[in-house]
Amino acid sequence: MLVGGAFADFGARSVLEPPVRLQLEGRIAIGEGVYVGAGSWLQVIGGFGEGVAIAIGDGTSISGYCVLSSVRSITVGRWVLMARNVYVSDHSHAFGDVGRAVLDQGIDRVAPVEIGDGAWIGQNVVIGPGVRIGSGAVIGANSVVLDDVPAHAVAVGAPAAVTRSLLTREDVPSR
Repeated sequence: MLVGGAFADFGARSVLEPPVRLQLEGRIAIGEGVYVGAGSWLQVIGGFGEGVAIAIGDGTSISGYCVLSSVRSITVGRWVLMARNVYVSDHSHAFGDVGRAVLDQGIDRVAPVEIGDGAWIGQNVVIGPGVRIGSGAVIGANSVVLDDVPAHAVAVGAPAAVTRSLLTREDVPSR
C-alpha cells in the first residue's frame, strides 16, 4: 500500500503492506524505499511532545509483525534490516503501584532509541528505552537489548551481551 499526506514525511517507493496499524502518523517520517511488512504497528503515543517521534531511514526493511512504539524518539537508520516480530520502545510501563492495574499506571523510563545504519535485528528481538545500536551491528534472534551495542558488534541473549566484533585488525584505524 502506498501512503502519503498524513505522515510527517513519506519517501518515494516506500511501501506499507496491509494491514499496518498506525497511530499519530503525523509524527512518523519514512524515508525512500522503505518496506514495512504486514501486521506491523507504528505507534506514537500522544501528549509527550511534538515533532517526529519515529524516523525510519532510506532503504530500511521491517518484516511483518514488528512494533515501533514511541513517546519521543525512535530513530532507525538507513538500510536497517528487521526480521519478524521485533519490538522497539522508547518507554516502559510503570508498574510500581501494586494496588492498580499496570494499564492504569502510565509510562516511565522514557529515553530515545537509535538503531544505526546497516544494522541487522534478528527475529523476536526486544529493544528497550535508551538503547543505541551502532552501525552495522547484528542482534541475534530472541535477544532482549537493554544496553548499548557498539558499531559492528554481534550481541545475543536475554539480556543481550556483545559476543564479538565484526571488525578485523585491518578494519580498525591506526592512531
